[in-house]
Amino acid sequence: MNNEITEIKNAGCYVGLTHDLLNLNDVVNRVRSPQAGAIVMFAGTTRDNFGGKPVKELQYSAYNPLALRTMLSICEDIHAKYGLISIAMVHRLGTVPIGEESILIAVSAPHRQAAWRAGEQALEDCKERVEVWKKEEFEGEDGVWRANRDGAAGQKVSEAQSTLDQ
Repeated sequence: MNNEITEIKNAGCYVGLTHDLLNLNDVVNRVRSPQAGAIVMFAGTTRDNFGGKPVKELQYSAYNPLALRTMLSICEDIHAKYGLISIAMVHRLGTVPIGEESILIAVSAPHRQAAWRAGEQALEDCKERVEVWKKEEFEGEDGVWRANRDGAAGQKVSEAQSTLDQ
C-alpha cells in the first residue's frame, strides 16, 4: 500500500497531486460557496509543440511532501492577499498526453477582480516555486527535463537531494 501524501487542506485552501485524469468540476466544487460572486478556473493543458518542435507528451514528477507544502504556502498567501473565499490547486503527475490538463487552479472570491488576479498569481507562483519537474517528450528525439517554468531547461532533482534541501 502506498502511504504517500497526495493532498492537504487548510482553512479555505486545498492542494493535491495525482496521477489520475484531472476533473474540472471536482476542483470547482472545492471552492464553490454562496459567499462567492466569482469563481475563476485555470486549466493548463499539454500543447502539441514547444519551441517549434512537435511534443509527443509531457511527464511530471515531484517529491510530494515538499511540493505539497510549497503549494499550500502559495495558496495560503494568495488566499490572504486577495481576500478569497477558497482556492484549490491540483497538479497531475506521470504522463500527460496532448490536450489533457496537467494543472487546475480554481479560486472563489466575493468579486471577480480579486478572483482573476489571484488565479493568475497562483499559476505564476506555482510555476516559479513548486518542486515539480517536467520532461518534454518530442517526436523522434530524447526527452528534455525542465523545471516547471516555461523554457527553463535543467535536470531533475532526486528525492534524496530534495530531502537534503529541506
